[in-house]
Amino acid sequence: MLVIGNGESRIDLDLNSYKNTKVGCNAIHRDHYVHHLVCCDRRMVLEAQEKLNYGKIYTRPDWKDQFKSCGLVPPLPYKGETRPDNPWHWGSGPYALLLGAYLSENTVHIIGFDIGSETDKVNNIYKSTPNYNDADTKPVDPSYWIYQMNKVFECFDKTQFIYYNNKPWPKIINNVISKRTEEFNEI
Repeated sequence: MLVIGNGESRIDLDLNSYKNTKVGCNAIHRDHYVHHLVCCDRRMVLEAQEKLNYGKIYTRPDWKDQFKSCGLVPPLPYKGETRPDNPWHWGSGPYALLLGAYLSENTVHIIGFDIGSETDKVNNIYKSTPNYNDADTKPVDPSYWIYQMNKVFECFDKTQFIYYNNKPWPKIINNVISKRTEEFNEI
């Protein structure tokens, strides 16, 4: 199982060499076929439905009447009291990871989840394209993404998560292995 984010760390990776199930989010359908596409933004759902470069698309339960042909993102596997625990505050990336965890039997490879930016600008390979922020926009605070992805790791503690990035995952968790981005091409 491969879960793909849209961070710039995945630019030079050969996603087509990975032959198993792929879960991606938002505009990945522009460049790559994925078996499961997660779009939590209405504009992204509409765009993806025009191109149809995916196996199945998932969106928020709140929009099930508007997007009847879409599947729904899975329910959160825990109950929480904080704002990041509210399903409405989960974005496509954390939901893609959650879906990958539900669909996986034992191992989830994670690429393109850069968890922040090395600069004061947005880190997304689709920046300055339709439905995305301009390249000179400030980056999104990744604290919700980190919190939510950690919740997935904690709730799926029997699953091995392998995170490919040149910066290790920001928190030590027993079932998360950090590897350098280049190591992805070896799987």
